[in-house]
Amino acid sequence: MAPKKKTLSSLTQGRPPLAKPSRTMTRKASRTLINKHHHLEKTRARAIRSGDKETEAKVAAEIESLGGLDHYQKASLQGQSIDRGGDTSKVLMEWLPLDELKKQGQPLQMLEVGALSTRNACSTSNVFNVQHIDLNSQEPGILQQDFMERPLPKNDEERFDIISLSLVLNFVPDAHGRGAMLLRTLSFLNDVDSTPTTEPLFPCLFVVLPRSCVDNSRYFTDERLDELMAMLNYTRVRSKKTQKLAYSLWRRTGGAAKTGLTFSKQEINPGKTRNNFVMTLKGQHA
Repeated sequence: MAPKKKTLSSLTQGRPPLAKPSRTMTRKASRTLINKHHHLEKTRARAIRSGDKETEAKVAAEIESLGGLDHYQKASLQGQSIDRGGDTSKVLMEWLPLDELKKQGQPLQMLEVGALSTRNACSTSNVFNVQHIDLNSQEPGILQQDFMERPLPKNDEERFDIISLSLVLNFVPDAHGRGAMLLRTLSFLNDVDSTPTTEPLFPCLFVVLPRSCVDNSRYFTDERLDELMAMLNYTRVRSKKTQKLAYSLWRRTGGAAKTGLTFSKQEINPGKTRNNFVMTLKGQHA
C-alpha cells in the first residue's frame, strides 16, 4: 500500500528549523545560502507530500546544517539592507502619491507579512501604521506569527488598507498553499471604497516575487498571475521588473471571492531549464 500523503497544514511545516545567529555574510554568500534553502525546501515539501520520511529527515538535517530559518533570514536581511539597495518597499513608495496621503490626517493601516525589519521605507514614511509579522521574528517590533494562522478580523478596526507579501509566496513550499495565502488576504483587507483616501489604489496588495517565477516557469506567467488574481477580485495597477525581482500592486475591486475556486496547474512553457513555480486553487473558499 502506498504511504498516506501528508499535507502542509501551516507555513511552519514548510519552514526550516531555527538555529543560532551567525556572523555577517557577504552578498555572494547570502545569495548562495538563500538559493540553497529554497532548493532544499522544495525537496522537503515533495518528501512530505509523498510520505517519504527518510528523505524528509535527510533534507531537514541538511537545512539544519546550513543554520536553519534564523540563518536564512539573516541572509535575506543582508540582501534587503539599506546600504545594498535591497529594500523592496522602496518600489511601493515610488508608486504612491505620498503628498496626498500625508494630507489625509491619519495613517493608512498596513500589514507586512514576512517582515525582516521595522526600518524599511514603508515603516519610516509616516504614511502607514505598520503591523509586522513573521514566522521567526528578528526584532522586538515584529510579531512572531504565521499569517495562515492569524485570527480573522472581528471588525473593521482589525482590517488593513494594504497588505505586503514581499518575497513570501515563493517560500511557501506548496502550490495550493500559495494560492490559499492569496485568497486569505481578502479576509484582512478593507472592503472596497472603505479606505479613508481619495486615491484609487486602495485597498490593495503589494506582491514581490523572484522574476524567474513569472518569466521562467513551466506553469506560470504574468498572464496566468493576472488570471488568478482576477478570480480573487484583484486588478493589477502597477508593475515593475528588475534583473532579479518582479513587483506588482493589486487593487481589490470586489467583495469576497466566489466559493469553490479552482485554478489548476497547466504546462505553458516546456523546457529543461525552466522551474516548476506555480500557484493553484482547488475548490477553495475564503
